[in-house]
Amino acid sequence: MDFKKIFPLFSYLFHPLFISVYATLFYFFVTRNYFYPHEIYLILFQVVILTLFLPVSTYFLLKSLGLIRSGIMLSEKKERRLPLAFQAMFFLVLIEHSLTMLPIPELYFFFLGALISSIIALVLLLFHFKASLHMVGIVGISLFIIGISMHYHIRFVNLIAFSICSIGIVASSRLYMNAHSMKEIVIGILVGALPQIGLWYFWL
Repeated sequence: MDFKKIFPLFSYLFHPLFISVYATLFYFFVTRNYFYPHEIYLILFQVVILTLFLPVSTYFLLKSLGLIRSGIMLSEKKERRLPLAFQAMFFLVLIEHSLTMLPIPELYFFFLGALISSIIALVLLLFHFKASLHMVGIVGISLFIIGISMHYHIRFVNLIAFSICSIGIVASSRLYMNAHSMKEIVIGILVGALPQIGLWYFWL
């Protein structure tokens, strides 16, 4: 099998827009016995709206206004600024108005870490440096899975191994598609990892 042919698939499968939904589904898969079904559906619905539907709608709005000309991967540094600023705003709304409704500190701090990572990535863009948002997302959810595993003392050995392998595959896909340099990949890993690891102190 030519693995280079499936690299672009991983770039789309682990697009940053999907990471929040994946993390929420994983969290409620682990903790579903602690919540009523309607509570799970309510939070999941808000996460989908604020981290998937609204960012996609914002992208098409900016594209229709001529502020974005590249594809959904946003390859140009300048074109990333507004979508990233909107993403940070949506994360803030989610944290302040949605995740405080239920006692879900693990998910709260995951999204707080995502907000911090988004702000850091935006600041780097202002200094004309493009961190890989794919790496920010895949590293963030991988550390969330590891954190949940430690917090609930559940050995997600296969899932953790898969997530670590996915980090390598996604990094390879971004390099293969000439979307990022190695430096941008490494900075993306750090931007995604440091806030999540730092926030472990508050919930692990």
